[in-house]
Amino acid sequence: MSGNLAETLGNLFQQTAFFNLTWGNYLMIAVACVFLYLAIKKGYEPLLLVPIAFGMLLVNIFPGIMMAPETAEQSGGLLYYFFKLDEWSILPSLIFLGVGALTDFRPLIANPISFLLGAAAQFGIFTAYLLAIAFGFTDAGAAAVSIIGGADGPTSIFLAMKLHQNDLMGPIAVAAYSYMALVPIIQPPIMKLFTTKKERSIHMDQLREVSKLEAILFPIIVTVVVCLVLPTTAPLVGMLMLGNLFRECGVVKQLSETASNALMYIVVILLGTSVGASTSAEAFLKWTTIKIVILGLVAFAFGTAAGIIFGKILCAVTKGKINPLIGSAGVSAVPMAARVSQKVGAEEDPTNFLLMHAMGPNVAGVIGTAIAAGVFMAIFGV
Repeated sequence: MSGNLAETLGNLFQQTAFFNLTWGNYLMIAVACVFLYLAIKKGYEPLLLVPIAFGMLLVNIFPGIMMAPETAEQSGGLLYYFFKLDEWSILPSLIFLGVGALTDFRPLIANPISFLLGAAAQFGIFTAYLLAIAFGFTDAGAAAVSIIGGADGPTSIFLAMKLHQNDLMGPIAVAAYSYMALVPIIQPPIMKLFTTKKERSIHMDQLREVSKLEAILFPIIVTVVVCLVLPTTAPLVGMLMLGNLFRECGVVKQLSETASNALMYIVVILLGTSVGASTSAEAFLKWTTIKIVILGLVAFAFGTAAGIIFGKILCAVTKGKINPLIGSAGVSAVPMAARVSQKVGAEEDPTNFLLMHAMGPNVAGVIGTAIAAGVFMAIFGV
């Protein structure tokens, strides 16, 4: 009897995770804990980092949670099915629907020059593309990696899947979402490096009033124009504009509220945990991952710098009417990048209110990153 008990206890002990984890798993668990600390203690985009970090924690303790079904009769791990929704581009598109329903596009409509700032910030994407090729990535792989420069997690996932870069999707998604969450840390030093105190203190004129008709027509016109030129962007741009049309038309309040609240948060949970679960030690701890993280940071830094430099050019052209800081919001991390522009400007002059001005380039950056992804898909015949 005692022998059977000892054997049972021994078998039970052997089933614990302690005997199955590698040093890599422990390292990724530590990284997950750091992400949780940044999200909970420091408040760095907790809606993104908490589910991502917890997915990372789960998969490195129990890899079976991401296991694919070996036969039709067997079931896969829970997060495997969440991840399938990423692969099918369902979750990224639904995120864009929620972003559209949450975001006020009026600052962009009121100041169309913001489109130029959003376009300038995409410079980092194409710079990273060339660098990624130099780093040894294939053309399609380089395109998938470079889109991180837009600081747009859903678009990064969407493009990686469309270009069949499944092996790179985990590191790409984690890098993109990490840089989105770390915008308040990464951007301010670059913003201060490229601007003077006088430029950061510039007050901008109040934006003009945008009519309801303009607000309704804008998502329709953008959808028609962009999707006619780049039809492959329809899942992202179409959902973004549909969400905004829900918000602005005034006749589907329930749909607008659902897209911007309940649906949005459900999708964030599914997307965040599945992205985190793609970072098992075996899949993540590779030299390729390090290169992706480095290239993503370079792309993001170049995009931020390009937006600011173009903002300085517009500042000179308009004789000081545009604060160059809003150019940094041209990356598509909505609304984090716009908030950072406001914060850095307020540090120089607490009476300076740049948030609504920065939202124009920020919205333009979302559209610009989706267009950049569409350009890559067109180039590679997707």
